[in-house]
Amino acid sequence: MTQFLHRWFGRGWLSLGYLFLYIPIVVLVVFSFNSSRQDMVWSGFSLQWYAALASDTEIISGFGLSLRIALLTACGSVVLGTFAAFVLDRYQRFKGRTLFTGMVSAPLVMPEVIIGLSLLLMLVSVQKMFGFPERGLVTIWLGHTLLGMAYATVVIQSRLQEMNKSLEEAAMDLGCRPFQVFFLVTLPNIKQALGSAWLLTFTLSLDDVVLSAFLSGPGSSTMPIVIFSRARLGLDPRVNAVAALTILVVSIGVIASSLYIARAERLRSKQLAAAAKG
Repeated sequence: MTQFLHRWFGRGWLSLGYLFLYIPIVVLVVFSFNSSRQDMVWSGFSLQWYAALASDTEIISGFGLSLRIALLTACGSVVLGTFAAFVLDRYQRFKGRTLFTGMVSAPLVMPEVIIGLSLLLMLVSVQKMFGFPERGLVTIWLGHTLLGMAYATVVIQSRLQEMNKSLEEAAMDLGCRPFQVFFLVTLPNIKQALGSAWLLTFTLSLDDVVLSAFLSGPGSSTMPIVIFSRARLGLDPRVNAVAALTILVVSIGVIASSLYIARAERLRSKQLAAAAKG
């Protein structure tokens, strides 16, 4: 009886947690089809707010800027995070390792307000000295990459720690040079972690508000900043439509990546089983 109560108690708390997380999202999506501008007052089904997005240049411009920054951030974060993770995992002792580890991990625990303010002060000083960069896409990308690299390093380093080092040693014994081992052996074995890190940093960049608010300039408002500014003046049904479309795109991406990772894992298991039999 006690085990039965404990099991259902745990399931109940888990269900309440999921409801707390997902009911607001479901309500947002449902009311994006509401014909009325008033929130929580259902007046009938309509697609007018989705049609209104086509003429909303501010949201379209903000989405385009956010998408470009997120793509650049994800690629830059994965490249830098891969190098950082490889150094931290493969080279256990080198001068300045403690400082390097702390600098890589600092953005994970430091408030984004502090990161944004410090970057703003630095970039303003650099701009006064050299006239570059102007606050906009480049400055936002630099801030997002700084934060994304820390997350990418954690994800990739965990995979490198689990990787069988004998594969790299065997490649070296067969005559491969270090850079060949890295590109032909190491990278293929951590490609799933690279994909996970890319998706994580892409999502972090796409919905970031704090860093973007500090580092953006006139005419360079990202989609989250546009949505946040409109929400302060009252909820706009077009914001619900944008959120619903974003949820749709992200859901498709997550499902596609999950299927790809599961397929790759099954293929890898079959290859390992075949190699063990041989």
